[in-house]
Amino acid sequence: MKTLGYYNGTYDELENMMVPFDDRVCFFGDGVYDAGPARNYHLFAIDEHIDRFFNSAKLMDMEIPCSKEELKELLTSLVQKMDTGDNFVYWACTRGTGIRNHVYEKGPGNLWVMIKPDHIDPCQKPIKCVTAEDKRFFYCNCKTLNLLPSVLYAEKAYKAGADETILYRHDGRITECAHCNCHILKDGILYTAPTDDMILPGIARAHLVRMCKKLGIGVSETPYYLEDLRNADEIIVTSSSHVCMYVDELDGEPVGGKDPETLFRLRDALYEEICKATE
Repeated sequence: MKTLGYYNGTYDELENMMVPFDDRVCFFGDGVYDAGPARNYHLFAIDEHIDRFFNSAKLMDMEIPCSKEELKELLTSLVQKMDTGDNFVYWACTRGTGIRNHVYEKGPGNLWVMIKPDHIDPCQKPIKCVTAEDKRFFYCNCKTLNLLPSVLYAEKAYKAGADETILYRHDGRITECAHCNCHILKDGILYTAPTDDMILPGIARAHLVRMCKKLGIGVSETPYYLEDLRNADEIIVTSSSHVCMYVDELDGEPVGGKDPETLFRLRDALYEEICKATE
């Protein structure tokens, strides 16, 4: 298959799939999701992604209609149906189906899967970013389907000719990006926001932290601020498909480029880790 869509046991090419009008996602964005890359038909860090998916559902009082192991088997089998082994794999659980009502009934949700061809980015070129105040709600640690703010922040970057928007709260604290985590290198130490309710605990973020420790690079999981971002030796942006992007322009001004040795050690080690895990 060139693409694949799955809904509660039925699957086909994406263009042929349809879902019920009264799925709660249509009215409320009422659901959680997760996603990650597959390379050579192997899903990278699949157990970590599924653990986060189930945690998001638990925090949202949502019931996933299968076990972790059953979901892993399903995703693995669906990836095997694709024409290419390099794909982006997305899955979601919506709260269920019923007449529109803010109050919900307990019960198993609806399971979605979407697969499309994609490649893991080796992050060889720098990216440009802009900043914006983070006006999202305080469930950022849950990977929910309420993504309108992220859509608007992504559009802001696009209109500015940039690749991503880095967000900060009213006090200047850096949280994350429209759809990535953000970190800085300063004086040989990686600074990354703590995993509270202001950021999504990224899988790539976790691998970045572990790789720093493996390479003897110090890590500080503490809040940092706009001034720190602008004065950083390097700015790093991570996601599961873009494991270690680096920023050379912020709000139209040059940034970074002061510690390329540490930056590229991390980038190359992380990409090698993915390649070995998906051989």
